[in-house]
Amino acid sequence: MLKFFNRLTKQKQNFVPTHDGVVTMYSCGPTVYSYQHIGNMRAYVFMDLIRRVLRYNGYKVNGAMNITDVGHLTSDEDAGEDKMLVASVKEQKTPFEIAEFYSKLFFDDLTKLNVGFPEHICKATEHVEDMVKYVERLVEIGYAYETSKGIYFDVQKFENYGMLSGIKIEDRLAGARIEIDNEKKHPADFALWIKAPKEHIMQWQSPWGMGYPGWHIECSVMGQKYLGTDIDIHTGGIDHVTVHHENEIAQNDSLAGHRVVKFWLELEFLQIDGGKMSKSLGNIYTIKNLEDKGFSASDYRYFLLSAHYLKMQNFTFEALGASKNALANLIKKAKQHTCGSKEKIDLSTFDEKFLNAINDDLNLPLALGVVWDMLKLDDNENIYNMLLKFDKVLGLEIEKQVLHFSQKDDVPEEIKLLAVQRWQAKINKDFVLSDSLRQEILSKGYLIKDEKDKYTISKQ
Repeated sequence: MLKFFNRLTKQKQNFVPTHDGVVTMYSCGPTVYSYQHIGNMRAYVFMDLIRRVLRYNGYKVNGAMNITDVGHLTSDEDAGEDKMLVASVKEQKTPFEIAEFYSKLFFDDLTKLNVGFPEHICKATEHVEDMVKYVERLVEIGYAYETSKGIYFDVQKFENYGMLSGIKIEDRLAGARIEIDNEKKHPADFALWIKAPKEHIMQWQSPWGMGYPGWHIECSVMGQKYLGTDIDIHTGGIDHVTVHHENEIAQNDSLAGHRVVKFWLELEFLQIDGGKMSKSLGNIYTIKNLEDKGFSASDYRYFLLSAHYLKMQNFTFEALGASKNALANLIKKAKQHTCGSKEKIDLSTFDEKFLNAINDDLNLPLALGVVWDMLKLDDNENIYNMLLKFDKVLGLEIEKQVLHFSQKDDVPEEIKLLAVQRWQAKINKDFVLSDSLRQEILSKGYLIKDEKDKYTISKQ
């Protein structure tokens, strides 16, 4: 039986979709004002793994993901400027040029990571009219009110506000960075529609004058437009639980008159070297940054598979190097099995264990353990075929990698590790260390050749 940990009920539950055979799933997408870093990308690999596990269990998936290109302020709690406008001023481009540029990079990274796209990709700016109508209805039924600044949701009217985070309305102000606004009925009330000054370059007509939508309303509107008012799964990061997702629930359930989303699946943070990512520390990395250091997107995907989504995962280049080596060994073993015996063997135990692992709230680390146990058996073509079946979930593109595998790639792990260390030293402009590691690699009988964004190793 497929089970997920539901953040809403705070327990692991059996999953049964609302409609037989079809799962509706909404995923919080990116705000496309800048590059998406590897912490962001963990969320989309997570989304992809859920979709793969659902399909592995025989379900069809009808998914939607938003692209926020307006309305996300620099604070999640209605404070600061629109992130798109900040980027627009900084880069001297229109917000639409900013959105187009960073959206393309985002989808390029998804492709590199072998993340499948949801069935509906929804841009906020293409659904503003829908948002206006949604806000109008919330005003009509008494859940929203107008101030000089915009239209706000009245959290005191929604008795279940705080059900996801477990934070009661009266406790929300403790330690929160909420700006004082005397026009609000409650400090936690959040913006559905923001009235824009004349000079604001992103604004639309509405019954309340020119303005633009709040961030939270976008997901409610687009989710219900494409998936209806009975959504099986909503995914996102743990950082959105207390504000964004809490506000979505209030909007959704108030207008629909019932609980709209059944399962909330929230991903834990990715740490960098045991701490947070920070521009001041220079530890915000993109997929391109990893590639510049000699790693592939597949190496990073394998790294992500090694931790459960409910656990914080700590990224280090040493850990990524270990994942790179593990994936290389996996491909090597897979290649060996393609040349093995064709005699039929019973692999049903591995098949069952793999299914049980992924169905137990996406226990991918355990599923990887099953894979390695199976690969230890004597070379057999049936093992390779079973591995390809498992890869429908893992998404490591094993068949493609095996096809490109050659003996020149069969380099000892010691040499691979030295090569990774040398490449990092070169990127960091530590040329003394880089040259020293090159000489050590040469002394062990291997040549290393640098190209624009990568290197190759070959035996002398």
